[in-house]
Amino acid sequence: MTDCNPQTIEEARAFVARVESLFMPWDIPALLAGFTDDCVVRFGDLPEFRGKTALERLFRDRSERQKGYRLRKELRALMGDTIANYWEGEWEDRVTGANMTGRGVEIWVMRDGKIAVWEAAFNINEVGKPSAMGLV
Repeated sequence: MTDCNPQTIEEARAFVARVESLFMPWDIPALLAGFTDDCVVRFGDLPEFRGKTALERLFRDRSERQKGYRLRKELRALMGDTIANYWEGEWEDRVTGANMTGRGVEIWVMRDGKIAVWEAAFNINEVGKPSAMGLV
């Protein structure tokens, strides 16, 4: 990662691919290095939090729970300092033993080549179970 925000679609696609690669296996120090010290995180239904200490706790908790995490991210848009991506993932829940799947959308607001704001909306569910939304 550099100290400049991605300026082209190709640079943004490479940034998204780099972040994807750091989750398999979990490279927490490298993931944290991609965020600003004062990062703001709005992750699913968790309360908003700030800073790398809280972010490290999220990454560690997830890495301990999500066995065999497999992730695919796709760039959706680059506009100024903002990157949007779509992701899909699978893992085994270490607590329940259930095979899980999830997908969602992330918005990253960049500063100096790092993620300053991470907003993630997503759904997860046990493989083979009906939608948690109660539809179809």
